[in-house]
Amino acid sequence: MMGLAGALTTALLLAQTTATPAPLTAGGWAALPVEKKAALLKAAELEAPLSQRLLRVSERFIGTPYVASPLGEGSGVDPDPTFRTDAVDCLTFVEQTLALGMARNEEEVGPLLERLRYASTPVYEDRNHLMEAQWLPNNLRKGFLVDVTRRYAGEDAVQVQKTLTARTWTSKSSQALALPREKQVTGTFTLNMLPLDRVMAHARELPTGTILIILRDDLPLKATRITHLGFVVQKGKRTWLRHAARNGYLRVVDEDLETFLARNSRYAKWKVTGVSLFEARRPAEQGEGAVVRSP
Repeated sequence: MMGLAGALTTALLLAQTTATPAPLTAGGWAALPVEKKAALLKAAELEAPLSQRLLRVSERFIGTPYVASPLGEGSGVDPDPTFRTDAVDCLTFVEQTLALGMARNEEEVGPLLERLRYASTPVYEDRNHLMEAQWLPNNLRKGFLVDVTRRYAGEDAVQVQKTLTARTWTSKSSQALALPREKQVTGTFTLNMLPLDRVMAHARELPTGTILIILRDDLPLKATRITHLGFVVQKGKRTWLRHAARNGYLRVVDEDLETFLARNSRYAKWKVTGVSLFEARRPAEQGEGAVVRSP
């Protein structure tokens, strides 16, 4: 499934220096009109808790068309813009919402998004293209995410793995990433998972803003088993998933979580096995509000 930014491509390694960020690529956040930036940051409600900010920012994306892998580096292998509000897929919707929700001012948005999307430098080869091997562990390490699966799933949580081998990189879907051999990650990566048939038993306990990630069976020739993600939203007496939906919608929607899970349970060719849950946090490596960057 290539919906997650083209086989789930994206994120950024932990920033560890206070070096001045490089200018953003043309066509990114810096290229947006001043009034557009102001509107997006106003939606973030800068003094509100992060969960509330994520709710308000993500709401601004509702109705935005779904386009696979809409972000790039502005040039080179993937010349798509580095930031855009006219098209998202499930991953870039989450990434841009996180960057906007965590930013304290407009100067922080671009660097935060780069840190979320790239390993160390904003080039195609350094994107965290694989969720289990790159996007999740790097952003957990940076402090952007906390794994809360066991917190809410309790004894229902199980541990699962994704294994990447040299054989994985011989498949058509893996080769489509066009990564040089030295960037073809191998190894076994562990995740906590709430099995699909137990998700609704815990759904009302999940706070709004929780990032819900869909896992499927571990197939040896697939470079990931994560194929979708979005934000949990609690509204009224029901739990919703706010996500950039491909099947049936082709836009950002609030979908009843039970309906979403029921549809996923019917996928037979590549079985959906469960979900992982993550809480978003704003790192403060050099004090509250600091935005630092890798060399």
